[in-house]
Amino acid sequence: MLSHYSLRLRVLEHRLPHTLIAGLALLAAIVLAAIIIPAVSPYDPIAEDIPSMLQPPSFAHPFGTDQLGRDLLVRVAAAGRVDLALMVGVELLPFLIGTCAGLVAGYYGGWPDRIITLLSDALIAFPFYLLVAVVAFVTGTGITGIFLTFLIMGWIIFARTVKGATASLAGAEWVDSARVMGFSDASILFRQLLPNVLSQAVIVLVSDMVALLVAIVTLGYLGLGVRPPTPDWGTMIADGQSFLATRWWVSTLPGAAVVLVGIALALIGDGLNDMRRRA
Repeated sequence: MLSHYSLRLRVLEHRLPHTLIAGLALLAAIVLAAIIIPAVSPYDPIAEDIPSMLQPPSFAHPFGTDQLGRDLLVRVAAAGRVDLALMVGVELLPFLIGTCAGLVAGYYGGWPDRIITLLSDALIAFPFYLLVAVVAFVTGTGITGIFLTFLIMGWIIFARTVKGATASLAGAEWVDSARVMGFSDASILFRQLLPNVLSQAVIVLVSDMVALLVAIVTLGYLGLGVRPPTPDWGTMIADGQSFLATRWWVSTLPGAAVVLVGIALALIGDGLNDMRRRA
């Protein structure tokens, strides 16, 4: 029995690129830490403890404490919950909208293609952080502004990727055969073409999550992101920058968490790309 499972594991490792396995393992470890640490720790991520302020890493506080005496390990983990959930939640709707728009533009061409191309070109020409400022002025800072900003801008990269892949397949013989056999356009789009272009869209999704996380952290750093006292990696980095020369852990450790997530997502993207090339 043991040899049977060992053989299955070896077959799985042979099929999955090592970069994908490493990236998934690292991301799973980060997510588990973000879930478990705040649940089991005796420290509250937002409760102030002034007598414990700016303590260096120790057994009691493995990541040290910040300028308000809050345990940084718990705050980094709690901020991971917020930023990772925001990263995934903000990305999903633009992914769906962009994929559908790209399918329609690539399959039909003509005026749908021209409208989507014109709209995406106009939005790309608009400075991103200026749009963030405008949305923040209208809706206020916080999660709502982040969601609306990325909803406006985020679908473009998926639409362009899927449009190009769909246009290259729209004239294929098997697509013409499906039309002759009486398949509807909706059936051809979502049952025939979508499975063939979805892998490219997913690779772009994983890669774009890295850029999205950096943007979320940057907005938090600028004070346009998640509102205090909710923990956020960008806000934590900004709070600790004045102590960077003497209390390096306050900013460095939240920044290290961002880097680790970026590495995990980059490894997953590389692994998915390797799998697509093998297929």
